[in-house]
Amino acid sequence: MTNQSSDFSLADELDESAEWESDELDDEFESGYADELVSADGPDPEELTVGAQDLAERHQLRRVAGLRTELEDITEVEYRQLRLERVVLVGVWTTGTTQDAENSMAELALLAETAGSEVLEAIYQRRTKPDPATYIGRGKVEGVREIVQATGADTVILDGDLAPSQLRNLEDQLKVKCVDRTALILDIFAQHAKSREGQAQVELAQLQYMKQRLRGWGGNLSRQAGGRVAGGAGIGSRGPGETKIENDRRRINTKIAKLRRDLAAMKGTRETKRTERRRNAIPSVAIAGYTNAGKSSLLNRLTDAGVLVEDALFATLDPTTRRTTTADGRVYTMSDTVGFVRHLPHQLVEAFRSTLEEVADADLILHVVDGSHPDPEGQISAVREVFADIEAHQVPELIVINKADAADPMVLARLRAREPHSVVVSAKTGEGIAEALALVESELPRPAVEFHALVPYARGDLLDKLHRGGEITSLEHTGDGTLVKGRADEALAGELAAFAV
Repeated sequence: MTNQSSDFSLADELDESAEWESDELDDEFESGYADELVSADGPDPEELTVGAQDLAERHQLRRVAGLRTELEDITEVEYRQLRLERVVLVGVWTTGTTQDAENSMAELALLAETAGSEVLEAIYQRRTKPDPATYIGRGKVEGVREIVQATGADTVILDGDLAPSQLRNLEDQLKVKCVDRTALILDIFAQHAKSREGQAQVELAQLQYMKQRLRGWGGNLSRQAGGRVAGGAGIGSRGPGETKIENDRRRINTKIAKLRRDLAAMKGTRETKRTERRRNAIPSVAIAGYTNAGKSSLLNRLTDAGVLVEDALFATLDPTTRRTTTADGRVYTMSDTVGFVRHLPHQLVEAFRSTLEEVADADLILHVVDGSHPDPEGQISAVREVFADIEAHQVPELIVINKADAADPMVLARLRAREPHSVVVSAKTGEGIAEALALVESELPRPAVEFHALVPYARGDLLDKLHRGGEITSLEHTGDGTLVKGRADEALAGELAAFAV
């Protein structure tokens, strides 16, 4: 016996439930979720460039199953955006002008937003040197605590490289998580690294940073297990032994050693490619510069590489190399590299050294500068400091002032006067790209040996090599063969010696 009414009809109930589904679908489209659907007339995902696919994957919403308890069907899902971390920025101004301090705090805010957080407040103070105990001083700690409580922040980001004791003291007094600039940049790198080599490099840098800060994880790490402690075996386990912190440090050192071996093997592959380019006398051009200056956009404009482009700091970390040709047919390579930033963590420079060697071994560096940035001169100085660290300061350098469409003409004129060997471009609109390409071709190394040869028509392979790797000044087809004059590398000139005129 049931409580079901006698006029129950299965067909009527199914029709009514169909109307519910239709209403829910209409509500979903009204709430904006229809924008996430792919139009039938839109581009085929397979036709998108690799960079466009990576960007779509990075920005898409995540589908999370079973978030609502009232859902009966476990296959139903709903869309949710990850909750942004709410942060307060704190800086210490020791040198430079007020504008320099504000630019540094603005960059820290961009870094925090790139890492996936919401900036609630930003403060900085003038000090002759940071406080050795709390970095910002006892009085400023009280003020930051009030701001944290008033805004409901859960993280404080400090614009500097803090000692473990400073971070621990701040967390004890502020009662929220505290991270420094180095940890913030490492977090961004961990989010954006995609290749196996890039992920290994980031993990190595994180472990090197973490190893010096194990004490910040709690006092129990420095005690030996013994007696009736949690995890201790009691009788029979007491006595001299390895503390928890020593055990963790040993494991980190073991992991670091393994990562270095893996990176050394990957470096061999990259070195093999470079050796092959040197053997074939293929010039290389490295695009380097400050993060978010438009390096990837410039590479796409110059070579149609199709790499990921995003208006964010450290959007691309993995180097990309593309083969291209000059107007007269000479072959050369162009490589995009990881961006630099002020006070780039030393751990990252060491971990990414094999990648940064692309810059040191290049024949020409395209140093990209953001012309619309408030302090482009500061960007140039910061990048050249990294060049000195990786021993790339001896490589010929061409300053490429990007974002001319958004920059102040007075700033562009000032930069051109400060850097005579420069060119102004806009990777977005294409302005100045032709002039930049002409300058790049003129700066490429010229073959060392001059030649004048009469090449038989049966040796068309030599003419092909000349067009790809040599420099032809005159070419004339005669009855006996092709009379050609120009410059070539030593190996190719040796092959042409048999036909010298």
